[in-house]
Amino acid sequence: MPSRNVVGALAIMVSLAAGAAIASEHAPHWTYQGETGPTHWSSMAPEFGACSTGHAQSPIDIHAGTSDSGELPDIQFAYHPAPLRLIDNGHTVQVDYAPGSFIEVGGHRYQLVQFHFHKPSEESIDGKHYAMVAHLVHKDSDGRLAVVAVPLAPGAANPMVATLWKNLPARKEAEVEPKGVQIDASDLLPADHDYYTYMGSLTTPPCSEGVTWFVLKNPSTLSASEIGRFAAVYPMNARPVQPLNGRVVQASD
Repeated sequence: MPSRNVVGALAIMVSLAAGAAIASEHAPHWTYQGETGPTHWSSMAPEFGACSTGHAQSPIDIHAGTSDSGELPDIQFAYHPAPLRLIDNGHTVQVDYAPGSFIEVGGHRYQLVQFHFHKPSEESIDGKHYAMVAHLVHKDSDGRLAVVAVPLAPGAANPMVATLWKNLPARKEAEVEPKGVQIDASDLLPADHDYYTYMGSLTTPPCSEGVTWFVLKNPSTLSASEIGRFAAVYPMNARPVQPLNGRVVQASD
């Protein structure tokens, strides 16, 4: 009989695959508002139960002054350029990333699988939400997920994001792979990689737990027009913050 950890990892892998796929007409049509919004997710399908019964859900509000500071390992980013595969999955704009890019934290390696965007930022710091956030989703050799959350604030333009928006699919639930276009996920990162970390969940159904979160303390920037371009497609696609339920949030120095 498989162990509970293995079953959990398999569930998260299935969830990740589902998130990367274009929405199926047979899947429960969850949204961010109304009768199909976050407060109703758990009633839409049995596999969404953790969205209301889980005790380690994401996102959360991080209290910077009370986070447990200590000597945490740096996040070592090893991102490389990759061909652009851009998906509008009906919930967000997502980039599926070619194999070969990864992070290492304390000697543990997670491969970059995809990244996507939310408006406003799902996580907050001392009650403050940023204009947007990029979630870079990684997976280790056992299928466990680690997500790097990069807050995005109004400011200087980001040429890589401009490339994404230039190549957006013409409709929702579609994907494009423009010939000869490459991007580099490292262009999303701020210069300072200090972070908060905690154990949480996927922020979308089925809200599977066991996800390691690394929330960068400092934002990258997008221009007002770049934020507006995303908002024209997804004006609001953020889950509300969830109870901490006694979890410890650690902060790197």
